[in-house]
Amino acid sequence: MAKQSLVIVESPAKAKTIGKYLGKDFTVKACMGHLRDLPKSTLGVDLEHDFEPVYKPIKGKEEIISDLKKAAKSADTVYLATDPDREGEAISWHLKQLLNLPDDKTRRVTFNEITKKVVQESIQEPRDIDQNLVDAQQARRILDRIVGYELSPLLWKKIRRGLSAGRVQSVATRMVDDRDREIEAFQPEEYWTLDANLLGNDLKKMAFAARYYGKNGKKAELKSAAEVDEVVRETENAVFSVKSVKRADKQRSPSPPFTTSTMQQEASRKLSMTPRRTMAIAQQLYEGVDIEGEGTVGLITYMRTDSLRLSEEAVAAAREFIVGRYGQNYYPVKGPNHYKAKATAQDAHEAIRPSNVNWTPEMLKKDLTGEQYRLYRLIWSRFVACQMANAVYDSVAVEIEAAEHSFRASASSLKFAGYTAVYEEGRDEEKEEKESPLPALQEGERLALRDFSRDQHFTQPPAHYTDATLIRAMEEQGIGRPSTYAPTVSTILDREYVVKEGKYLHITNLGRVVTALMKERFSDIADLKFTANMEQRLDSVEEGATPWKSVLRDFYGEFDHDLKQAEQELDGVRIKVPDEVSEEICPECGRNLVIKSGRFGRFLACPGYPGCSFTMPLVVEMPGRCPKCGGRIMKRTGTSKKTGKQYTYYCCEHMNSRDESAKCDFMTWDVPVKDDCPVCGHTMFKKAGRGFKKPFCINPECSNFLPEDQRGYPKKPAAESKSEEAEAGTEEAKPAAKKSAAKKAASEKTTAKKPAAKKTTAKAATKKTAAKKTTAKKPAASKAAAKSKKQDAEEAES
Repeated sequence: MAKQSLVIVESPAKAKTIGKYLGKDFTVKACMGHLRDLPKSTLGVDLEHDFEPVYKPIKGKEEIISDLKKAAKSADTVYLATDPDREGEAISWHLKQLLNLPDDKTRRVTFNEITKKVVQESIQEPRDIDQNLVDAQQARRILDRIVGYELSPLLWKKIRRGLSAGRVQSVATRMVDDRDREIEAFQPEEYWTLDANLLGNDLKKMAFAARYYGKNGKKAELKSAAEVDEVVRETENAVFSVKSVKRADKQRSPSPPFTTSTMQQEASRKLSMTPRRTMAIAQQLYEGVDIEGEGTVGLITYMRTDSLRLSEEAVAAAREFIVGRYGQNYYPVKGPNHYKAKATAQDAHEAIRPSNVNWTPEMLKKDLTGEQYRLYRLIWSRFVACQMANAVYDSVAVEIEAAEHSFRASASSLKFAGYTAVYEEGRDEEKEEKESPLPALQEGERLALRDFSRDQHFTQPPAHYTDATLIRAMEEQGIGRPSTYAPTVSTILDREYVVKEGKYLHITNLGRVVTALMKERFSDIADLKFTANMEQRLDSVEEGATPWKSVLRDFYGEFDHDLKQAEQELDGVRIKVPDEVSEEICPECGRNLVIKSGRFGRFLACPGYPGCSFTMPLVVEMPGRCPKCGGRIMKRTGTSKKTGKQYTYYCCEHMNSRDESAKCDFMTWDVPVKDDCPVCGHTMFKKAGRGFKKPFCINPECSNFLPEDQRGYPKKPAAESKSEEAEAGTEEAKPAAKKSAAKKAASEKTTAKKPAAKKTTAKAATKKTAAKKTTAKKPAASKAAAKSKKQDAEEAES
C-alpha cells in the first residue's frame, strides 16, 4: 500500500495550488489560520507562574480541527507548511500540539514561492519546527496581550470606552502627534530667489534663466527684498559673462527590489492602496491565481520580508529576460546588481519578486483583477529594473559672473534610459521639475541681460505623514516588523487617534489625550527607542540568544508598577477629550460647530445639543478663494443616491447659506491649489487624482483659461453629469428632478451592462465559467481576511 502524506497549509487557495504540484500521494488541507490561541474573554497568561500561556482551541473552528485530526491519524507523514515567518512557525507548533502529532511523523516545510519546482524541492527537504521562532512569536503575542488587556481597561475608565493601547500602535500615534506639533510650532522664515534672464550674443540662441548663487565665490542667501534690490543695483549695468561650463555624464542607479515596507510605500504613492489592502492583494498573488494554460500558480515570492537578497536563479532569469527584450546595453557591464540589507534586517527570505520573470504583466492581465494586475505590475517592474543598467543623463552646469556676483544654471537630458525604460520610483512629495534647457554656451562668452525675476518665499514646515512616509519612518526607527506595519496604521485610524485628510495623517484630540497619558504614565511603551530595543530583543529570542520568558520578566516588573501607580493616582479622575472646534458656524444658533464621532465616522455637530441638534458632514477648508464671491473654498463629501458611492466636490463656504443675499452657488469637481493665476490673479485649480497635475485657470475672461473639455476628464452623459451636480448641491436640487435623473441613469446603466454580460458568457464558453473563477478567488480573499484578523489581534488587544 502506497504511503499517504498530509500537507497542512493556511488557506484553501494555497492548498489548491500546492495540491496540483504534489500529486495523488499527498492530501493538502487548509487550517484557515490559527486554530489555537489565547482566550478572548480572559488574559490567558498565568502571571503567577512565570507567564505560562493558556492556549485554547478557537471557538467556531471545531469542525476544521476534527477534520484535520482524522486526516492526520490516517497519514504516514504530516507536513506542516504554514507561512515562512514567526507566526507561520507558531501556527505549525500549535497544530502539532492540537492534533497530538508525534515527532517521528511531523515535518515542517516552507515555500518562499509557490511554484512547482520550489514546492517539490521543499517537500524533499523538510526540517523540524524551529522552537526559537515559536518562542519569539509567543513572546510578542504575550507582550501585546499583557499591554492590551491590562492597559486598555484603564483607558476605558479614564477616557472613553472602546480605546486600546499597544506597544507599536502607541508609538506610531506618538510619531504622528510629534510631527503635527512640530508643524504647529514651525516659524516660517522669509527668503527670496533672484533669476537673471539672459540671452547669448547669437540672437538665434534661446533665452535662459540663471539663479543667483552668491558673491566672491561664497554662497549667499537673500533674506529680504532690500538684499535683492542691492544685488540688482550692483549687477543690472554690469557685464554678464560665462565663467565656466561643466559637462558630465551623471548616472542614476535603480532602486533595490521590494521589501514589505517599500512595497507598501510605493503602492500607497503610485496605486493609492492602503497598506492593509496592499498586503491582502499580495497574499492572493503569493498563494496562487488561476492563469489560463497554467492552472493555479503563485505569482510572487513571500511578501513579508525585510531582505534585499535575490536567488542566483532569479538573477540569471532576469538577465536573460533583459538582454532578450531590451538588448545587452541594458544589462550592467559589471554583472548583476546586488543589494545589501540594513544591519537590523532578519534576512529570512528573499526580496519580493515575481516567481517567473517571463510572466509579464501584459500576459497575465486578462486573468487578474484590476488590483492584482496593478500590484503585480509594480512588483514585476521593480524587480526587472533593479537588475538593469544605470540611467545616464547628459548634465551641463554653467556659472555666470557679473560684478563679483555669481549666477548658476544647470540642465540635464536623458542620454541612455537604462532601468527607467521599465520603472522609476515614486516620490512622497510630487513636484514639477522646472529645469529648462540651456543653449550651447562657451567659457568667456558675453551675455545680454533682459531682465530680473524675483520671488518671495517662506520656508515650509515638514509635511504631515502619509501612509507611506509613516511606514518609512517606523522602519527607519526600528519600530515594528514587516508583518505589523499594515495593521498598525489601520488600528490607529480605526481607533480615531489619527484621521486621514486626503492622503495626509493628522492627530486628533483623542489621539493627543491618549498619547499624553501614555507619555506621562507609561513612558517606556510610548518611547521610540524602548520599543525599537524590544524588537531587537525579540530578534535575539529568534536567534536563540535570549530566553523568551526573560524578555517578559524584564518588561512586566516596571509595567506592573506603572500601571498600579497610575490607577492609584488617577482614582476618581475622568480625562476629558476637548472638542475639535471647526470654523463652520451653526446656521441655527451661531455657535462654532465641533467635530464628533459616530457609527459612520466623523461629522460636524452643534455644541449646543440638546438645545440645538444641527449636524452636517465634515468639511475641510482648501487653499484659494471662491472665484465668484471671494469666500473660502470647502472640500465636501456626498454619497450618490444612484450608486451608493461616496464622492468629493469643492464649493464656496456660502453654498448652503440661509442668508439669500450671501448665498453663492460655486461648485466644482476640480481641486483648488494655493497658486494664483499669474495673468488674472484668480485661484487656480487642477484635475483631481493622484500624481502631479498641472494647475489651470478657470476664469473664462483670462487668456490663461483652460476650457473644461481640455482638462483631461472622461466625457460623461449629460444626464449623469447633471444628476451628480444636483446631488452635490442638495439645497439647490429639486427632488422630482433628482428622482427622474436617477431613474434614467439607472435605466441607462442596466442597458449598458447587457452587452458586457454577453461578452462574459462568450469568454466563459471558450475558457471556463465565471462561477468557477469566482469560486477559485474566494479562498484567497477569505485567507486575506483571516490573516488580517490575526495581525490585528497581535498588535492591538482591546
